Amino acid sequence: MSSSPETKTSAPGQNKEAKIIVNGREKTVTEKELSFDDVVTLAFGPPDYEQNVYTVTYRREEDKKEGSLVKGQSVHVKSGMIFTVVRTTRS
Repeated sequence: MSSSPETKTSAPGQNKEAKIIVNGREKTVTEKELSFDDVVTLAFGPPDYEQNVYTVTYRREEDKKEGSLVKGQSVHVKSGMIFTVVRTTRS
C-alpha cells in the first residue's frame, strides 16, 4: 500500500500526519487510507490469521461517522479517528 519515501514524489500538502487512536494508544500515520491489515498491525503487529480472528471498528468524532472494516477493506483516515481492534483466538 505505501511506497517508500525514496520513490514517492511529494506534491505540496502531501504526506500530512494524522494522529489516530488504536486500542487506546495514540499513533501517527501518514497514509491517507488504512487497510484492515494496517489497523490490525498497528494494534497487535503482523496479523496471524491461522491462530486469530480480528474485528476492527472505528469512529470519527468530528462527523460522528462510525463503521467496521473486514479483511480487504480500507478507510479514509482523518486525525482524531478512534479504532478498536479485538483479537479472538481460534479454538
